[in-house]
Amino acid sequence: MNDKYIGKLLDNRYEILQVIGTGGMAVVYKALCHRLNRHVAVKILKDEYAKDEEFRNRFHAESHAVAMLSHPNIVAVYDVSRSNSIEYIVMELMDGMTLKQYMERRGTLSQKESVHFITQILKALSHAHSKGIIHRDIKPHNIMLLRDSTVKVADFGIARLESSQRTVTREAFGSVHYIAPEQAKGSHIDCRADIYSTGVVLYEMLTGRLPYEGDTPVSVAIQHINSLPLSPREINPDIPEALEKITMKAMAPSLAKRYASTDEMLADLEEYRKNPQVNIEYEPPVKNPEDDTEATRKLVIPSVDEVEDEPEEKSPLKAKMPLIATAVAATVFLVGLLTLLSALFGWGDKKPQEKVETPNVLGMTIEDAAERYPEFEIIETNEDTREYSDEYDEGEIVKQRPREDEVTSSGKIYVTISKGKRTDSVELTDLTNMSEEQAKILLDRKGLQYRIETENSEEIEAGNVIKTEPSAGDSVSTDEVVTLYVSLGSVNKKVTVPNLLGLTENKAIESLVTSKLQKGKITYENSSTTEKGIVISQKIASGEPQDEGTAIDFSVSLGPKKAETPSTDDKPVQNEDKNDVPAVSASGDIKITRSIRLPSEPESFTVKITVNGVTQYEEAHKGTDGAVNVTLKGKGQSTVCVYINDVLRQEIPIDFK
Repeated sequence: MNDKYIGKLLDNRYEILQVIGTGGMAVVYKALCHRLNRHVAVKILKDEYAKDEEFRNRFHAESHAVAMLSHPNIVAVYDVSRSNSIEYIVMELMDGMTLKQYMERRGTLSQKESVHFITQILKALSHAHSKGIIHRDIKPHNIMLLRDSTVKVADFGIARLESSQRTVTREAFGSVHYIAPEQAKGSHIDCRADIYSTGVVLYEMLTGRLPYEGDTPVSVAIQHINSLPLSPREINPDIPEALEKITMKAMAPSLAKRYASTDEMLADLEEYRKNPQVNIEYEPPVKNPEDDTEATRKLVIPSVDEVEDEPEEKSPLKAKMPLIATAVAATVFLVGLLTLLSALFGWGDKKPQEKVETPNVLGMTIEDAAERYPEFEIIETNEDTREYSDEYDEGEIVKQRPREDEVTSSGKIYVTISKGKRTDSVELTDLTNMSEEQAKILLDRKGLQYRIETENSEEIEAGNVIKTEPSAGDSVSTDEVVTLYVSLGSVNKKVTVPNLLGLTENKAIESLVTSKLQKGKITYENSSTTEKGIVISQKIASGEPQDEGTAIDFSVSLGPKKAETPSTDDKPVQNEDKNDVPAVSASGDIKITRSIRLPSEPESFTVKITVNGVTQYEEAHKGTDGAVNVTLKGKGQSTVCVYINDVLRQEIPIDFK
């Protein structure tokens, strides 16, 4: 199929080569960046969206925000641009496959592999969330897996735009399998929606199946709202209980019971990695035992029968309860369905609830807070998250969300309850190589105080813990301060520049790489004393100390300059190698045929040759062409420049005489 963008040059820089992917809103192409001479991925907005000026502006703004992200587990965005009516993003080109493709090939993944992949996804999300960016569409289709098992999350910010378009496409059907309940309802979402979707991805990797299936997006989304999936261990009993709890806590329907941040989930994964028998604190929601044979279970809502325990003959109303319960359930289902359809298709206008300031409930018990502020619902996030406190007594509220004076329209205040002061000592967990935030979370859970020191490290990446004082395994009391030593990364190392003189071009490049330096600009010039292809000079002398990664320029010999004998014929005199054969044209210019050596990479490129700045040759070539014979004309001493994709590669002095 022909594509109108194939062969097109965007902004005189990005040459579109081929289609490599198609999504709901955009098409992704492989392209060649002529300025930096590298392959990139270019995502071009589809015509139906590009015609909408408001949407184009949002696309541009969202893409610029995402371009600010910089993390090894996030697909890098190099450029965001507009070319006439074309909106496009330039990204790094991935050499690998999507996680979905990998899972389809492998089926159920091992626990080690699953934890390895999910940890990288969470690190990417942690970075994005710290910048205020929620992905909104985490699924294996949007996660790239490279050959070295590195994971890179793609399409940040694009999902936000896609969610505003109310058309349910095949892509939307794929997304709805990973959608958070609050997202399916059309409610306000935060970073915990990404955590839920990540939990679904982990569930799928461990079990080889999705938690919910259905014939339509609506039927799948309703299950996310109203049902519970089979636990991973019911599908695969070999899954450790701790890993199952981590998965189900990430997928908790209740926001209060779900992980509050990616760092909390990363901390539990790190504890599991070090000790698979670790006890992860999580109490699963109640499920209906009558539905145990089903693939999913309905959440239990207490009925009147559970509230009142009177004899049936004393309560005439009780005989009608099954009918009433059925009617109520049907009504709840229809309301939920209409809410979901409204969210998916944009039906109706939502009326915002009245916004009020949140009162300060710190230091109160839940009962006292509820009595004092009856207009608010006071909800404990989770008994498992209760924490020790020197300031608040046991049973008092130690944390609240939203905080005091923050504006809220939900009417709910989520609180954490104090365990009181901690008097005993605890064993210090090994925090080595954890991120600073993960380490802080684990220390907070144990009721320990800490302070941060930073230092350089060659082994531990920047932002991770190098060591602690006291050391891992030591008993630490609550009045003792733990020192976290956090890495600043490695110091720039100095290396010695090698001697390139007398080496071939390829050997010179190898020598630079071995010395942890980079190839710089290579120029080519004639030499009467050095054979062709040998390095004759280098910009930075050998033995000089330089930072690792410094680019070193050097020059390569073209061999001795051949004699140029002019002919009186208007046509050039040909010889076997067609090199430096002069001729005099009718205009008085001297014509010389030169053989120009071409690079083997990239696969295709444009060769431009100028004489004293005037272009005399410009053609497309392939890396397999080897060389090209070009007839040039000029007068007297001239400079011939050879450009590959507009980058100067050779500068050859020629005397046309």
